[in-house]
Amino acid sequence: MKVYQAINKVQAALAKEGITKSMRNNQGMGYNFRGIDQVYNALSPLLAEHGLCILPRVVKSEQTERQSAKGGLLIYSYVTMEFDLVSAEDHSKHTICTVGEAFDSGDKSMNKAMSAAYKYAAFQTFAIPTEGDNDADAQTHTLAATSAEAKQNYASSEVAASVKSGNAKEAAHRLSLLSEKELDVVWQQLDQKTQNALTAAWPK
Repeated sequence: MKVYQAINKVQAALAKEGITKSMRNNQGMGYNFRGIDQVYNALSPLLAEHGLCILPRVVKSEQTERQSAKGGLLIYSYVTMEFDLVSAEDHSKHTICTVGEAFDSGDKSMNKAMSAAYKYAAFQTFAIPTEGDNDADAQTHTLAATSAEAKQNYASSEVAASVKSGNAKEAAHRLSLLSEKELDVVWQQLDQKTQNALTAAWPK
């Protein structure tokens, strides 16, 4: 089966130079990344040279709408993809599967998700080392809190305000009525001083 020899030859070539993280995402905390175009540019001549074809197909896809922290609409796409690696010499084949996800405020989230799936399939298949706006890693989106998260945030702020105003016993009683999971989420959002006051006032 020549497909594995071809994969190994592409791997060996990429091991010498790799793909540098020269792209920069300046949103949020900021980070460097390797874009899909860099992957195509590095892979394309090697695939042609060693007679290896990569044939993608979407196995499953999902799309949902989410709201950004600023109130705008974001489209979230998630895809499961398979890639047939085929030897042009003897037609032997090896199939790999990976997933991709992406957000976009327009109509490109599915394209980005497919690009992400291809990119990470290539990274993992060919073990591409680091050294030697159609990309999902190029943007960071902050989502608005879900209704459950908003409710928990409100509960924690209300509890903190009650304790600060001297009503720790009443606040502790309200918290004691929550489920264990809800209590854990709210409790983690309280500072140590508030937690200590609630512990002292907790219903016996």
